[in-house]
Parts: sequence; C-alpha cells; structure tokens
Amino acid sequence: MTAWRADLLSDTLTQPTPAMRAAMGAAVVGDDVFGEDPTVRRLEEQVASRLGHEAGLFTPTGSMANQLALRLHVRPGEEMLCDALAHVVRAELGAAAVFSGISSRTWSAPRGLLDPADPLALVQTGVGPYQVCTALVVVENTHNFGGGTVQPLWAIRQVRAATRGLGVAMHLDGARLWNAHVATGVGLAEMGSHFDTVSVCLSKGLGAPVGSVLVGSQAAIDEARVWRKRYGGGMRQVGILAAAGLYALDKHVDRLAEDHARARRAAVAFAEACPASVEPAMVETNIVMLATGATGWTAAEFVAASGQQGVRAYAAAPGAVRLVWHLDVDDAATAYAIDVLTALLRERPR
Repeated sequence: MTAWRADLLSDTLTQPTPAMRAAMGAAVVGDDVFGEDPTVRRLEEQVASRLGHEAGLFTPTGSMANQLALRLHVRPGEEMLCDALAHVVRAELGAAAVFSGISSRTWSAPRGLLDPADPLALVQTGVGPYQVCTALVVVENTHNFGGGTVQPLWAIRQVRAATRGLGVAMHLDGARLWNAHVATGVGLAEMGSHFDTVSVCLSKGLGAPVGSVLVGSQAAIDEARVWRKRYGGGMRQVGILAAAGLYALDKHVDRLAEDHARARRAAVAFAEACPASVEPAMVETNIVMLATGATGWTAAEFVAASGQQGVRAYAAAPGAVRLVWHLDVDDAATAYAIDVLTALLRERPR
C-alpha cells in the first residue's frame, strides 16, 4: 500500500480512531435481523430523531440505503427524477433499473445546485398508458460530483410544496448532510423533514468504518427492513459497527468544520496559482473540484503527476479533479498538498 503524504481521494478513506475502536469493542450486541441488537436500535432511533423522522434502518452502505428508498417510492415502470450528476444515477451502477425496474430522467444542474424549475418542468403524473409517470424526485445534499455544493433550503421547500400536491415523493441522498449542517448552521431536522425518506452516511467524514442509516415513517422503514433482507442486507451482531456510528455522531460532526476550513484554504491557494482552476467562493464544504483543462492537463495526467509526489486525487471527469478533505488529512498534509498541486497548476504538462 502506498504511503500517501496527503490522501485526498475521498472521505470514505477515514480510519476509525482508537477511541472509536474502543467503543466498538465495548458494544452490547444482539441479532439485528430479529431486532435484538440494542446498539443498532439506539443508532437508528438517534439518527431518525435528529433528522425529524419516526424511524431508522441501519444499512451496510449508502447505496443500499438509497436503493431501498427508491424501491419504496417507485413502482416498476414508473420514473424517478434527479440531476445528471446525482450519485443514484452516476455511481450506483444502474441499480434502480436492475433491482426495481425504475426508469430515470435527469436535468442538468451546474455544480449540482438545485433549481426548483428544473425537476418541476419534468414532473408528469396521470398520463395514463402513453407516457411514464413520475413517482419520485431525488435531491443530493451536499452534492458529491457538484463539488460539495449545499442545497438551498428555499429550493427544497419549493419543490416539496409542488410535489406534495401531485402525489410525488421526495428522497434526500444526504450522504454528506452532516457537512451541509455544519457549513450552514441549519438544523438537521429542518434539512431532513421536507423529504419522505433520507439516507445519511456514517463512513465518510464521520469516520465510521461502515454504514448508513435510512430514515422515514415507521411504515416506510418497516417495509424497507423487509427489502433489506431480500437484498442480502440482513445483519447479525452488527452493534459492533453501530457503536462506531454512535461515537461518530457524538464526537465527529462538529469537527467537520476543520475539513471545510482546510478545503477553502487549499482552494484559495489553487486560485492564486491558476485563477481558472477553481472559484474559492464556491467551495462550501470539504470538496474541491479543480478544472484542470485550463492548465493543459487532463484530469488523468494531473492525478498521475500528483500521485508521483504522494498526493492522491480523483479524476471525476476528463477535465475535473476532485479533492476531498477528511479527518485523516491534517494541517501538515494540507500544506504539502497545496505545495505540490499549486506547482502542477503553474506548469504545463510535458
């Protein structure tokens, strides 16, 4: 394994801290399929309460949490709407179509930013046997491939007001909702209560080794629990993992502000080295998207060159490199990454 000086590939790389490992080792456990794991139940109840919902379901992955939500809201042959960069259509390998027979349509959203007019222009209901009916609108907050964009609450409220009257559900892919909460100061319940279901991740910036939680009404979660088992997600003494999530919620949410500050510091330095590479004002959370095309680098070339100097990054598109800060990237690693990447931004590839 390469010993990276600054590993900015993803916040999924976070390692459980010694104190988190100790909490895992001390967890009281039981068989979760039978609903007998008290630590899992405590995690589910706590997350649901924080997000303003009745009940929660612990899942091994965020993709499973999202797919369970889609299955709940959309019947085979109906459609979900989301933006073209959304994780549910770009990074879940067509699971909605494969597992649930769901059709998808998308709208273009620069930086993944929600404009209510875009999904509402696509919604169609009651169209009979001639066209596909819309059953669900999916919003992602923060937006991963958009560069950590925080969705405006006014836009969410506007879409919710329109979809409610049409009988169209809304799901929030809130894998990084913790980051949006810390960046804006808006309460988690205010962010989550406008949606029928919300998924949140514990294994990104919060540092748990695995796991997400899907929340919604008690009836929705009861049904999702059945589908989790069908999808092979029934787990046994999983309180060992849930304990990591509980520790993360208690200790690692507020510290996300440190990741945001380091990402902004880096963005300012990158903009000074190459103004066309990034707009620091657009860096709201822990993700920086570098536009490398203006420098003459392809994303793949830039990632390879930075990797040779111990800075790992992700080629998100042919001309875009994603950098993600997390609890294992400290001030020293950030400073080193800034030195390496600004030098590359100033030079032309050979």
